[in-house]
Parts: sequence; structure tokens; C-alpha cells
Amino acid sequence: MHIRIVLSILLLFPVAAFAQKKFTLSGYAKDAKNGETLIGATISVKGQTKGVSTNQFGFYSLTLTEGNYTLIGSYAGYQPVVKEIKLTSDIQLNFDLTPRTALDEVVITSRKRDVNVKNAQMGKFVLPIEQIKSIPAFLGEVDLLKTVQLLPGVRNAGEGSAGIYVRGGGPDQNLILLDDAIVYNTGHLFGFFSIFNADAIKNVSLIKGGIPAQYGGRLSSVLDIAMKEGNDKKIQVDGGIGLIASRISLQGPLKKDKASFIISARRTYVDALAKPFIKKTSEFYGSGYYFYDLNAKMNYKFSEKDRLYISGYFGRDVFDFVNGKRSLDVNIPWGNATGTVRYNHVFNKRLFGNTTAVFNKYNFTFDAAQNNFKVKLASGIRDINLKQDFDLYPFTGHKVKFGGSITFHKYTPSVVSGSQDTIQFKPLNAQSKTAQEGALYFQDDWEINDKVKINAGIRYSWFRQTGEYKIYTTDVNGNRTDSTVFKKGETVKYYGGLEPRLTIRYALNDETSVKASVTRNLQYTHLVSNAGTTLPTDLWVPSTFRVKPQISWLYAAGLFKNFKDNMFETSVELYYKSMQNQIEYQEGYTPNTLEDTENSFVFGKGWSYGAEFFVNKTKGKLTGWIGYTLSWTWRQFPDLNFGEKYPAKYDRRNDMSIVALYQLNKRWKLSATFVYGSGNAATLPQRFYFINGVLTQEYSRINEYRLPAYHRLDFAAINSPKRNETRKKWQSEWVFSIYNVYNRKNPYFIYFDQEGSLANNNLKVQAKQVSIFPIIPAVTFNFKF
Repeated sequence: MHIRIVLSILLLFPVAAFAQKKFTLSGYAKDAKNGETLIGATISVKGQTKGVSTNQFGFYSLTLTEGNYTLIGSYAGYQPVVKEIKLTSDIQLNFDLTPRTALDEVVITSRKRDVNVKNAQMGKFVLPIEQIKSIPAFLGEVDLLKTVQLLPGVRNAGEGSAGIYVRGGGPDQNLILLDDAIVYNTGHLFGFFSIFNADAIKNVSLIKGGIPAQYGGRLSSVLDIAMKEGNDKKIQVDGGIGLIASRISLQGPLKKDKASFIISARRTYVDALAKPFIKKTSEFYGSGYYFYDLNAKMNYKFSEKDRLYISGYFGRDVFDFVNGKRSLDVNIPWGNATGTVRYNHVFNKRLFGNTTAVFNKYNFTFDAAQNNFKVKLASGIRDINLKQDFDLYPFTGHKVKFGGSITFHKYTPSVVSGSQDTIQFKPLNAQSKTAQEGALYFQDDWEINDKVKINAGIRYSWFRQTGEYKIYTTDVNGNRTDSTVFKKGETVKYYGGLEPRLTIRYALNDETSVKASVTRNLQYTHLVSNAGTTLPTDLWVPSTFRVKPQISWLYAAGLFKNFKDNMFETSVELYYKSMQNQIEYQEGYTPNTLEDTENSFVFGKGWSYGAEFFVNKTKGKLTGWIGYTLSWTWRQFPDLNFGEKYPAKYDRRNDMSIVALYQLNKRWKLSATFVYGSGNAATLPQRFYFINGVLTQEYSRINEYRLPAYHRLDFAAINSPKRNETRKKWQSEWVFSIYNVYNRKNPYFIYFDQEGSLANNNLKVQAKQVSIFPIIPAVTFNFKF
């Protein structure tokens, strides 16, 4: 009986669909000047609520009943395109949008900027790359991660940190993607700069609440970064010369309107600038530091249905320290390498498919030599990932996404080796760990009616640690007494679980909506940190028979309202996040390369809650935003802090950012940022006493103290000289910036200085603060032709 009913529905459905005479519009939204596809552009129907956003490859599909329509294609920073159509059959329709000039006034009846209110997605920010380039930057180096840190709910770890901490999560709990490749290390110069070269980046999207089911493997947020595809109209050269680094980009068509490429490179010259000041007779001659990046991408359009993208990134930091007096030579290179191949195929007007293959690798190496003694410490991670995604537009009001992925991991945490003359030193801990991680997902972005919209999804993920591997049995003194051996490919430990995702939007009116979301996330790869910067003790480790996956539940609710025809976007969001199986080093841990680092881990739980306030002005000569976060972040470990809860090191009660961009005229653009944050939590000595004449410190409980509050004002002015009539293709600009305008001495770290002596009865111990960045002016020259 049930089978007959199902068959009847399936047989009648085509008849009903035909009776309604529905047809499908599909195509791409692109930049009219360079052919770049536009991610998240809106294709809407004038006078109706119906509309759709383009996917990450600029593709859209919209099904409507037969009739006449006015379609509007819009995208932030571009002139809207209006097209009149008579829909009597399926149509392929592309939208070529032209970038707005600085002083363009745009008037159009479509509400193209109401995504803040209309979308079911919560906690999502899309940052145009041109806006990122306008914000004041440290030493003039444009840094998209520093811009992301200016958003509510996102904070940094302090001065000179490229990591982001989102809603109480650690830096490893953010899924940072560059053309679908996971980036494990985001910082150059120990975190003072990010690895992302803005000249090679097209789109930056941050999701910190209601993470869609297509993303997984992290607890806190997704930072999805898309590289430019290259100008398919003409050859273009971009570049910049700054105080400490320069960059150059070359892009153009391999075949006009069909294939294009881009190559972008950046290198610092700190080493070259410092070299003349270090004499050859100096004991430090030969010391130096530099970093470089290389981005490359090409794409080829076989037809309107088939496209190929190949992209890659390679970046490296190299730090050399030489002490001739002590015959010491230290070399520390580290960096990322990624490669992505993606193939798009449009199966029909409603089904879009993308196949992805990714290789990525991160390595950290510490080499030291003194006389005949050499030591090498290495850690890293390597991934090979295969993924298949589908975008399905079955009916009006539905946008379905489904797919799956599998990743092959190889971890090499803290492998040490060395030599003394002819003697080789290789401890027994040199175990590479291998694992497989996979996932299947399904999600539907469903607009039920004008009031209610739902984004619902389900994800099943799994993780399998595999051999070759040994589990050692030890006695009470830690000596190995026995072992269990797992052969290559054999399962050591298996984990898996469902990750439901649900976001609901209810529209109170055209300008106001309320939203709520709940998400469950599992994380199988972890960064265990023992310091504030990237040191050998910061290790990427997998879930194993001993290390369980991290698990979080995030609950959020918010009110979203726009004012003055969407000139002002505002929101208030409340959230609560619980986190299980958090990892820290055990109390009193010191790096020990003679045993597996897992033996020094302890496990606990964490939770965070707070409120985020956001006001964003999107139109006019003056644009920018104000963000404020009030939050609490806690950790609790049975083996730390006597089992009592303590604030996480990145817990900040108050966090505020103000960003202002002002277009003074066609030649001058001004910008300023102000940031304020409560001081970081810190563990400090609170008592000093002598034992057998030796000064001994007694530390406080974990993070019992607070460093002074952090605040800073930055300013920038961008001058675009009038174009020379004889060189119309040449464009240039001067960027003048001041970092830390009022010379605030923000704390980098605190140490205790000892003066006098006990014998003379004048011993003093004083806490002293180290601040490393005073007011810093900078000038950068950018060009394009």
C-alpha cells in the first residue's frame, strides 16, 4: 500500500510540475572588467522576495513560473545590472557587473544589501578585499587576519599575533581554507604578519555561528579565502614597495575569455637591510631573518558546463642565528605548501557539481650545530584530500547542497635526531602517525515563506587512526615493558558521530528579523600549545587511542535590523558554547623529545558565553563599523589548578573595535581603527623566598592575574595621483600609515627583575613590562598597469 502511494506521487509530480510551467534561469555572475566570478552575488526578482546567491564559483540557478520578469544582479562594490526577460523556456543568463568608482551614487529600488536581515545564516561576515586594503596596517603590510580580528566575537592573542580566537575557542579551532586547502600555520615573523598576500585574494568570508554542514573538522569558525582567478581580458601587473617587504603580481589571459592565470609573489628584505649594519668581525655576522610567499592559479573554461581550476601556495620563514664566539649556528625554517585542483561540471540547469583534490603540508624544523655536535627537531603535518560537492536547486525556495570528502593525514610531531662526531643519536620517539578522516553531509537552505527561512543540515564525520604504530606498556617509573604493534593500514582507534546544524530566521518586517541556531561540531586534529608563539612545543596532533576528539555544542540567538534603506546594518547576538575533551600540557611540563608528547597531555572541558553588538554603515562617503563583545571563557581540568575552573588565556571581558573609512575626494581616502581589549589572563609569580640561599618563585593559580588593558589607534591616508594622459593604463597610489598613533605602551610580556642582594639586605624583585611597538609611521607605494 505504501509503495503504491509513493509511486502515485512520483508519477503525478511531473504532471503537476508541467501544469505550472516552471522554467529555470541559470548562469554566472562575473566582473565585467576582468572576468573574475563573483562569490555571493545576489540575483533577485524585482517586486518579489524571490532571489538566490551565487555559489563559490559564481554559479546560480533560479526557477520561476512562466512570465515576464525584471531581474537584478547585485554585489557589494559593484553597479547593479537590471535585465528584462520573457521566461518561456530554460535560459542561460550571465550577469557582468562593473565595479563602482569611489564617488558613484547608486539608486535602485531593489534592496540588494538586506542579506543581513533576510539570510538564515548567522554570524557571517564577507569582507571585500578592497575594504581590507583600505584599513591601516602594521608597517604598511595589508593583513586580512588583522582585519578579521576587528570583527565582534573575534580577538587576537595580543601584540604581534596572527592567530584568531573566536567565541572562546583556541587558534586551532578555526577552519582556515585557501582555495579549499587547510592552512595550518597562518603567521609570518612569529605571528606579526599573516601569510595571505592581499594582491592574490579575491574573497574573504568568516562564519562564526550556525556553521553550514558542508564545513567540518573545527569547533569555532570557518575562514574561507578564495584566490583570484586571473584577468581573462588583458595582461595586468600589480605590485607594491613597502618598508620591509615588496610584492609583484602578474595576471592575464592564456586564451581570452576562456583561460587565465595569476602569479603573485612577496618577500621581505629585513635580512638585506640589516646586513650592512652587521660587521664581518661581529660574532653575530651571518644572522638574519626573511619570509616569502608565492601564489599561483590558472583556470580553463572547456565549455559553459565544464571548468578547471588549478591553484597553489608556497610560503617559508627562515631564521638564522649565528654566534661565532660560541661556534653556534641555528637555522629555523618553517612554512606551508598547498595545491588544489578543482573541476566544475553543470549537469543540468539545476545541478552543479565540483570535484576537488588537495595536497597541503606544514613543516617546522629546528637545526642547531655547535662544534661537532648537531641536533635537529622537526614537526609537521601532511594531508591529501578528495572531495565531491553538489549544488542542487530543486524548487523555488530551496537550495540544497550535499557531498562527501576523505582526507589522508600524516603527522610527525616532535621528531628529534642528532650527532656527535660519528655517533648518531635517534631516540625511540620518532613515530609518524597516520589517520583517515571522512565525512558525508546534506543541507537545505529553505525559504518556507516571506517570514520563515530555515537552513538545516546533517553531517556524519569519522576518524580512523591507522598503523604502522606501537602502543607501549610502561612500569611505574615510565620504563617500557611491552608493546602492542599495529601493522600498516590496521585500525588503531575509530571515532565518529553526527553533527546536526540548524538555523532559523523569522522576519518581523522587511528591516527586522530574529534568528536562532544550534550546531554540533567534532574536531579530530588538535594544536597543543605551551607558549604564545609558534615554537617547537606547538604541535599538531591527531585523535588517537588516548586523545579523544574535541566536541562542541554552540547555541546562538540574535536580533538583526537595518535602518535607512539598508544604510545601517545592526545586530545583537547572544551565544553559549560548551567544549569537551580540551587538551593542555600537564602542569610543570618541559619539552621532552625522548617520549611521545601524548604522555604529557591532560584533558578537560571548556565553556564560553557572551553578547556581540555590531553596527555597520555601508553607504556614503563615510563607511565602517563598530563592534563590541562582552564575554566569558572558562576551562576546567581535573589535573590542573587543583581541579577548579580558571579563565582561558584568551578570555577577555570587554573587546571593542571601531573602523572608519572616509572618501575625502577622488584622490584621497582616509581610514582609522581603534581597538580596546581587557588585558589577557596571566599566571605570574606571587611569592618569592629563599631555599638554601637560592631565590625561588611560587606561582599563582592558572591565569589568576590580568595584564593591563590593550588599546591602540591606527591611521592611514591613501593618495591616488591624477593619471597622466600619456600613460592612462598606469595607476598608482601612496599609502601613508601610522601604527599606534598615541604611542600606547601595550604589554607584550611581563618579567621580574632582581636588584641588589640578600647579603646586603637590599634585595628587590620588581615586575617589569616589555612593550615592543611604539608609534610606527610607514609609507607604501602601490602600482598597477
